[in-house]
Amino acid sequence: MRKSYFLWAFAFFLFAGNAIAQKVPTPKEHFGFDIGDDYKLATYTATDDYFRKVAELSDRVKFVEIGPTAEGRQMPMMIITSPENHANLDKYKEISQKLGRAEVSPEEARSLAKDGKAVVWIDGGLHSTETVASHQLIPTYYELATSNDPEILRFLDDLIILMVQTNPDGQEIVTDWYMSREDVTKRDMRTPYMYHKYVGHDNNRDFFMNNLDESTNISLQQYVEWLPQIIFNHHQTSPAGTVVAGPPYRDPFNHVFDPLIMTSLDGVGAAMINRLNFEGKPGYTRLGGSVFSSWWNGGLRTTPYFHNMIGILTETTGGPTPSEIPLVPERLIPTHATPFPIEPQKWNFKKSIDYSVSMNWAVLDFASRNSDALLLNIYTMGKNSIDRGNMDHWTKYPKRSAAVQQAFDKAKEEKEADDPEMAYYGMRSGLPSEYFGKIFEDKELRDPRGFIVPADQPDFQTAIRFANALIKSGIQVHKASEDFSVQGKQYPKGSLVFKSAQAFRPHLLDMFEPQDHPNDFEFPGGPPKRPYDAAGWTLAFQMGVDFDRILDEFDGPFEALPYGEVLDFVPTRVPSGSGMLIDVRGNNSFIAVNELLKAGANVSRTTTEASGFPAGSFYVSGNKSVLEKAAKEYGVKMVASSRPSGTVSLKPARIALFDHYGGSMPSGWVRWMLEQYQFPFQVIYPKDIDAGNLNAKYDVILFIGPGAPGTVRSWGGMPKEEDIPQEYHKLMGSLSKEKSVPQLKMFMENGGNVVAVGASTSLAFDLGLPVSNALVEKQSDGTEKPLGGDKYYIPGSILKANLDTNSPANWGMGESANMVFNNSPVFSLAPDALMNGVKPLAWFGTESPLVSGWAWGESYLRNGVVAFEAPIGKGKLYAFGPEVTFRAQAHNTFKLLFNQLYK
Repeated sequence: MRKSYFLWAFAFFLFAGNAIAQKVPTPKEHFGFDIGDDYKLATYTATDDYFRKVAELSDRVKFVEIGPTAEGRQMPMMIITSPENHANLDKYKEISQKLGRAEVSPEEARSLAKDGKAVVWIDGGLHSTETVASHQLIPTYYELATSNDPEILRFLDDLIILMVQTNPDGQEIVTDWYMSREDVTKRDMRTPYMYHKYVGHDNNRDFFMNNLDESTNISLQQYVEWLPQIIFNHHQTSPAGTVVAGPPYRDPFNHVFDPLIMTSLDGVGAAMINRLNFEGKPGYTRLGGSVFSSWWNGGLRTTPYFHNMIGILTETTGGPTPSEIPLVPERLIPTHATPFPIEPQKWNFKKSIDYSVSMNWAVLDFASRNSDALLLNIYTMGKNSIDRGNMDHWTKYPKRSAAVQQAFDKAKEEKEADDPEMAYYGMRSGLPSEYFGKIFEDKELRDPRGFIVPADQPDFQTAIRFANALIKSGIQVHKASEDFSVQGKQYPKGSLVFKSAQAFRPHLLDMFEPQDHPNDFEFPGGPPKRPYDAAGWTLAFQMGVDFDRILDEFDGPFEALPYGEVLDFVPTRVPSGSGMLIDVRGNNSFIAVNELLKAGANVSRTTTEASGFPAGSFYVSGNKSVLEKAAKEYGVKMVASSRPSGTVSLKPARIALFDHYGGSMPSGWVRWMLEQYQFPFQVIYPKDIDAGNLNAKYDVILFIGPGAPGTVRSWGGMPKEEDIPQEYHKLMGSLSKEKSVPQLKMFMENGGNVVAVGASTSLAFDLGLPVSNALVEKQSDGTEKPLGGDKYYIPGSILKANLDTNSPANWGMGESANMVFNNSPVFSLAPDALMNGVKPLAWFGTESPLVSGWAWGESYLRNGVVAFEAPIGKGKLYAFGPEVTFRAQAHNTFKLLFNQLYK
């Protein structure tokens, strides 16, 4: 009888499962082709329809919208688990939150880890031309929603799976473009515009700033709502001669991480490569086999590390157009990095999809077998962070290690004449332990117990923007409910407090403290290893936020803000009076001024300090309603005043922002910025410049990043006009010294201004200005060549430069500023430059300018000019070598652009 019952139950189970599979359409039935077919891509519209249809038909899936994209589509998230788990979804989310924030006792944590379900995030499509990433979601989704394979059923029982298409807009853009050509052999992905409305590939560089809609949607799900233990971020492509680059990654990893992050990453990586090897899928490389490291914060898979979450990046080869695995001889030899090399061969889309799905199963299998351990580990890392934030703790930075060695070396020089044993230390025996204590017990070198952002700083509204970036990333923020004092300093009500004793302490420290990237070279005396993205990025420095590091335990009248709820700007008031001065130090003041100009107000700027506001502040009379809005919505500081003497009239400029075919990410970020700060502008292209008559249309032209002749690098090369539709021909072309530079020179001679940032400052050389590249060395024959990386190398870092406070170009800035520097141009002025009106706006002194990151060969920067203005006829060229608009993060230097956008 019992045997018959089990047979009946088993048959019913199979029937029910088959019924689900029959009801849910296969990808081929829905799309009309198999995912992975050559020359075939699915639109996002069809994909979204499939996601929703499957969710309606399967009791394993819940479809939710997590927020709008830049173009107004809704981002999808499919929550996939067993029907039984769906009935308790809120419970499992709450368990994940409690453990991720380490808000419970160790005893309760162990109980919750047993009762909970590990949460695994799998995404694809962020970089839309990486079509393997977006399309692997579809077969994975179908199998999870329909399959009765015992392994998949185990996944569903043990896990909560979050599946997300992270860039719906881009999938639509790229698929529409690729599929538009009937001749399949001519299909490509060189879209006329970027696959994100503003920033293209840089949409994966926004995950601590959270400027973009998509980044914010994702961060809120990851760090506020679900707190997944594993985040799997699919990308492509792999290094030549491989199929996949995956974890674990090469050194260095960031020093603020809990060690469990790195060993957990090793564990997941081992599961992935083991599964591929077991299935006979060669070509997985890791460690030094690829360029990827775990140092940088800001990517979809790297920011999780700073939240005690295991971030997985894979870069997989292939695409809808058939390709080949090329022959790379050094990749043929098995190594620890690539233990199962792949031989050169033909390759197609389906193979890449199969690899990706296999890696999904590997990650889910690891999570399923280790669910309680993953939950307990994220709790343990969070509790470790809280404990470190509540005690004296010293992070092991390279500069601290170097200081230990320096202390010993100094003592050795002084003692070894009297103590011959000193000569042997540092070789086989190590150093005396007393030198550890000289650094790692020095109270002044402790990690902060917290940070206080005073509410009375000149640009507190930008500090609010900074706090909101952290709030979106799940950081706990406190707000002072009344005035208070800490360590003898008074702080006003409304000041913001960030305590280190919280689970996401690594991320908090990373946003406030300088990064200390180790010197990292291929070999002693050899070239540097380029960091993956940046070496230093401290957001508080980039944004110019004033804050105090508090080294001792402190408390006060602090109210904890709800997780994930962003702050509004603090309203100010419009004082009585007919005339108002608006403080230029607040970036939001430019929003107010632009709204005033749009309303037809008469606005002028001061040329000297007035009523406590610095030169460059704005004076306006009347327009009370616009001022009321500026005070209430943007928190703009203003005082009543009569018109100060010496003001200069302000008018809106006709702004042109340069871009090119395929799209420029630096230009796109500035396009986003101009919209946020309400500057009217027009995007122009090479043909617009070459057509001439520029003064009739524009007052200022912006070149942000690559744009000047010879600086634009087009992926895949510029297409021929006959190969693309007529409507995109206006975007094509490139600037030339022969045709474009004379037009720009004429534009400036007739009164127009050009602003060049980063690589486009090479316009100064094209125009024959009396400036030269400071980063060169003379050869024996008297010629110059750029400094080699063994002598000078400064990847993305933050450096401090001095500023000319008397220049209108720098109005609202202080005597110095932290600037984002990424092997940026540095200039020397010719002896006659000043006589010809060329004025330095920013320069390095003789001291070390490094604030955060890595700088090798800093001595070459001494007295180098990083920004200048040069008169050309009636107009000017403003050249800023550093990235003063960097990814819309560098609020501290936004005014260096904004000041040039009026006439």
